[in-house]
Amino acid sequence: MSIENHKVVAEISVIPLGKKYSTDTMTDSTSIGKEVAIAFESIQKIPQVKVTLNAMGTEIEANNIKDILKSIDIAHQALKDIGVKRIISTIRIDERLDKTETLEDRINSVKEKLNN
Repeated sequence: MSIENHKVVAEISVIPLGKKYSTDTMTDSTSIGKEVAIAFESIQKIPQVKVTLNAMGTEIEANNIKDILKSIDIAHQALKDIGVKRIISTIRIDERLDKTETLEDRINSVKEKLNN
């Protein structure tokens, strides 16, 4: 059984290495928050996806896997455009075909179980 209008969700973590630019006065900073923000904002511009930031990564929801992969590509390109020399990404993709379930649906399902 396959649901025609199913959702594909992904959790990505993009780790930029070798920053070329710095807006900080600290050159030894290990912070990657500004780079993560740039990658996140680039994904937000894609109308076909819903994107949510969390403390350890970014969640993406789309109607197909192509838009998920496009989002990752765009995030990488945004980092390349600012001079990042190396990008390491971890990606988990869940393409559920038996029912339509959004990221919000998944969270609500767990919350309902917590209240029991």
